[in-house]
This record gives sequence, C-alpha cells and structure tokens, in this order.
Amino acid sequence: MGRLMHDKYGPSLLRARHDEVAVTDEATTELSSFKSRSINFKIAFWDPEVNGLRYMKTLIYNLAAGLSDENWKRLRRIGNRTVGDPFTITYNGELVCMDYLRSVLELDFIARDVELDGARVLEIGAGYGRTGHTLLSNHDLREYHIIDLPQSLKLSQAYLRTVLDDEQYAKVRFTSVADVDERYADTEFDLTVNISSFSEMKPETVDEYLKLIDQRSRYFYIRDAVGKYLDGSLNGNTEQPEVIKMALSAGKLRDVIDIHDSHDVESHGPAFVDAYRPGSGWTCVANAWAPPWSHYWQALYGKK
Repeated sequence: MGRLMHDKYGPSLLRARHDEVAVTDEATTELSSFKSRSINFKIAFWDPEVNGLRYMKTLIYNLAAGLSDENWKRLRRIGNRTVGDPFTITYNGELVCMDYLRSVLELDFIARDVELDGARVLEIGAGYGRTGHTLLSNHDLREYHIIDLPQSLKLSQAYLRTVLDDEQYAKVRFTSVADVDERYADTEFDLTVNISSFSEMKPETVDEYLKLIDQRSRYFYIRDAVGKYLDGSLNGNTEQPEVIKMALSAGKLRDVIDIHDSHDVESHGPAFVDAYRPGSGWTCVANAWAPPWSHYWQALYGKK
C-alpha cells in the first residue's frame, strides 16, 4: 500500500534526481547557508551562477512591464534595435533589449526639463551609440556630437551608419579625444550627456571634461555609479588583483560601498551630485536612482 501511495503522489524522474543530488539528508539539516547553495536552487529558484542569462531576460521582462505609454512610444520610434543580435524578450509583440530600455528611461528623465527639438547635443563616451540612436529617433536634433577614444569611434561610426537613415546620420559628428580642444574651441551645446564612462576615467580627465561642459553647455546629464564595490559573490573573484586595483582607482567616486543596500546607495547620492557639478554656476535640476542597477544614480544640471 505504501508503495502504491508513493507512486501516486511521488516525484517525477527529474525531481527524484534533484532529491538525490541536491536535496540530500545533509543539505536538509544544515541551515547555515542552504539558501545560497544547490538545495535552494532546485526547490526555490534557478542557480544564478549558471542561469545569468535567464535572470537577465527576466529583468528585461519586468522592466518592460513597467514602461509608461510614453516610453513605449519612444521605444517604438527607434528602428533597427536588433542590429548586433542583442539578448531580447518579446513583450506585447515588441522585441525589447536591456540597452534600449535604459535609453528610453534616460531620455524620459532628460526630456522632463530639457527641450530637445532643435538642440545641439554632445555625448562624451558613446559606446556603440545607443544614446545617440535613441535621441535622434525621438527628436529633431540640430546636431549630435560624440567624443570618444579612436577604437570606440570606429564602432559607433559603423553602428550609427547602419541603424540611422541618411538624414539622421548627417547630423552626427565624431571627434577623437586628441582633437577635442581644437574642435570645440567655440562650439556651444544645449545638452551634454555622459553615461557610465566618467567612473572609468582618471579623476583629472573627468575634471577636464567638466571644465569643457562648464564652458560650452547649457545642460548636463550624467548616469553612473555612486561608488565602488568589492563583492566576491558577483564575479567569484575571477578578476586579477591588478585589474581590481585599476577599477578601484578610476573615477572621482571611489568609496567602497554595499551596492545592495539602498540606504548606503542613497547616502552617496549627494556626493555624486557634488562630484559631477560642472561648476559653481550650475544647479542640479533633478537627481534620482537610475534603474535597473542598484548602485547607479542620475543627475541633470542646468546653468543658473
């Protein structure tokens, strides 16, 4: 009878294997760390060490679910988003990736206070060009200028040439870091943008860019980390010590913080705002946490 009842309500072959391999007698009696070991990965959630992409796609899905109607419109105006084969999910029939979700959220923050139609925009460190692609697709910009390292410029030139139409691409100007002073001796910008690159630069280089912004721009938007972190659970301490040392010494904000503690992150928001204020004649128009990453902040400044 007992065998029959076990067969009736018993486990599948897969579940039986999980019990044999992960949900062992030892695992079920040792509670000190079971929630971060294989037993819990089999009975509660997927193993983050081998399911990183699954969790990333879940994060994309949840971010897409929270988009406002206006931000959905912004996203749909951006054509050719799948160039480069990004990791995507499908939400309401629309392919969505992490990069352009972040782009529309950044645009949403900027557009609340800055008139972008007819604007001349400068981006310092454009990566492959997602921000320029987003702004040019949603607003009739006058020009879009990019300052970057030579190799990165090759990537953004190739990408934007592919995803933009001829009229949009004709508005883009590419400038190598070696030519900044000569190129922008007397150019005025309505908005300057920096996303996730000031924290990778030498502090003195950041100061030089802030001087340029102070002299040449009316508004400045930045989105970047509020501090550094040392959390072996995130990378298994796979980085070489010298690489970690380089990362900790870059940028202006080098406090090591608990990036998974909202109070710790928020407490460094004021230092972020002060560090990236271009000059004494600037006021912070708005600042807030920059989703989805826990330790990122964003701020928009305007000249008084």
